[in-house]
Amino acid sequence: MGEKILVTGGAGYIGSHTCKALKKAGYEPITVDNMVYGHDWAVKWGPLIKGDILDGPFLDQVFRKYEPTAVLHFAAFAYVGESVTNPEKYYRNNVTGTLSLLEAMRRAGCNRMVFSSTCATYGVPQKLPLTEDHPQAPINPYGATKLMIERILADFGVAYGTGSVCLRYFNAAGADIDGEIGEDHDPETHLIPLIIHAAMGLRSDIEIFGTDYDTPDGTAIRDYIHVNDLAAAHIDALHYLQSGGATTCLNLGTGVGNTVRQVIEAVEAVSGKKVPVTEGPRRAGDPYALFANAVQALDKLGWKPQHSDIKTIVDTAWKWHARHHGK
Repeated sequence: MGEKILVTGGAGYIGSHTCKALKKAGYEPITVDNMVYGHDWAVKWGPLIKGDILDGPFLDQVFRKYEPTAVLHFAAFAYVGESVTNPEKYYRNNVTGTLSLLEAMRRAGCNRMVFSSTCATYGVPQKLPLTEDHPQAPINPYGATKLMIERILADFGVAYGTGSVCLRYFNAAGADIDGEIGEDHDPETHLIPLIIHAAMGLRSDIEIFGTDYDTPDGTAIRDYIHVNDLAAAHIDALHYLQSGGATTCLNLGTGVGNTVRQVIEAVEAVSGKKVPVTEGPRRAGDPYALFANAVQALDKLGWKPQHSDIKTIVDTAWKWHARHHGK
């Protein structure tokens, strides 16, 4: 068996794809997941231990049994809207949960973490593309919890020598290139699966929020990054820490964005089906565009996206959803 890596939230979307990448890279992923949003079927490349990162004695047991050399930390609640209406849930799970995990790591003498952060820590962009030194002013509790954890990791690095890489994702999308796993959230809030569900007749339509932005077709622009590329970045970040790399925060994106209409067109092209669309007003707090400058991830990790053109993203997502929903 390879070196053991603890993966919190490894039964979730990005976590499960990263477990597959870990196995391929010669590691043994040890998944810890409370299964609030995780799926048993997504854990195929190592053991699944069901439990909560808020439970210190449970974590001590896991560290004793498996002796992981590093932690990839995905476990978090990630619904932006819910974080606004129920911030207590988000601060307890995301921030206190991470603190509990870091305390268990210290007790076990495990001092490397790759952390699943987000571009939501930036808030409304003052300039594009977003670079890592852009001011961080999140506009919702979800983004605020992730920023707090980044700060905690920086402080733990100084005080206790915990090495960390915070990966600020842009819009995770697509499904495993081999079709083994994919994206299945309940409720689903991500644009690409929602468009696919509309094309399949699983929902009545897709609503476009805002058609009057200053963009080529009036709809908002986002930076979609294939989940296999995100998974690869975690392996690169792990190697970076193992070879003595300093604590850092890095953007993961493509540097180019796609409009909502472009994504709808890509789904129509791949599926051969018309997507029913309704147009609505802008949503409060939605920036007209978000896309990354990811040069630092290339410089420090040697990472660059391989599968993140919109056609590949949509094609892999369509195939996964078609099989998953028996369409």
